[in-house]
Amino acid sequence: MKVAILGNGGFGTAMSLALSRIGHQVALWGHDAVYTAHIAASRQNPRYLEGVVLPDAIRVSNDAAAVLERAQVVLVAVPTQHVRSVATAVRAFVPAGVPLVSLAKGLEQTSGARPSQVLGEVFGEPGRVYALSGPSHAEEIAREQPTTVVVAGADPAVLQSLQSALQTPWFRVYRNHDLLGIELCVALKNVMALAAGIADGLGCGDNAKAAILTRGLVEMQRFGLAQGADARTFFGLAGVGDLAVTAFSRHGRNRAFGERIGRGETLAQALAASPKVAEGVWTSRVVVAAARTLGVEMPIATAVARVLFEDLSPKLAVRELMERDQKAEA
Repeated sequence: MKVAILGNGGFGTAMSLALSRIGHQVALWGHDAVYTAHIAASRQNPRYLEGVVLPDAIRVSNDAAAVLERAQVVLVAVPTQHVRSVATAVRAFVPAGVPLVSLAKGLEQTSGARPSQVLGEVFGEPGRVYALSGPSHAEEIAREQPTTVVVAGADPAVLQSLQSALQTPWFRVYRNHDLLGIELCVALKNVMALAAGIADGLGCGDNAKAAILTRGLVEMQRFGLAQGADARTFFGLAGVGDLAVTAFSRHGRNRAFGERIGRGETLAQALAASPKVAEGVWTSRVVVAAARTLGVEMPIATAVARVLFEDLSPKLAVRELMERDQKAEA
């Protein structure tokens, strides 16, 4: 199968390696012409996936028309805030009817839209858009460490086709029809991972982190149910699975970003020091605004947004969460 991957960050690069190894013809596109040329020449991506060598079989190019030519599936692996602009720029080169699979994990800041909604708007065909997610750090996918993910979308036949095409001996793929829930899970878990990182930076300990993840999952599900998502999705790979790996792993960029904030860095300082995008930063503000509109209580997400954008002290945020009114767990 001819697979085109838009975005040569860590996840896009790791997926190009995984799919090339099982015989797919893979073409990898990047928006930065100079850096993409460096990857093509050196066969390495030190900015986003250090220590991994790309085989010559993977075509690396800044030429979107060439990368997308005769593609049978397109993976969109750019940050959420760039999905619309990239999709608009390459739309004319994407073959008609080809499935579009979003790998983005966030909500668009200007509209609050999920990545699949953005792609559906740009291409005018929401039904051809799918999403792939789950506990899947690029560093481990690239090194063939066992990884399990889920692909979601509307058409059962296409879902099964994607499941078969994307699975490898060390990259297992499940399928799910709850596209809404899958995308909300992977957007919201980044916000909770920021909270976990802030707690790490403050030195709060394992008890605090476990509580953040447990109550954070409650907030995630509450927000999803208010929009019509399937409750079961939040206890699957894209929900509790991705939440756990993002909040605990040394590879978790949102956790690491939160840790910087917990140690005293400002938002501007943390952004300047982090070359990789922490999607949860922007998602937190979108989620809190949407939760307010929906009438959904999300104290942890709200605390994260206030720390990032309203200069609330992380220590005071923890204190306020601990001193909230007593209530039943369920």
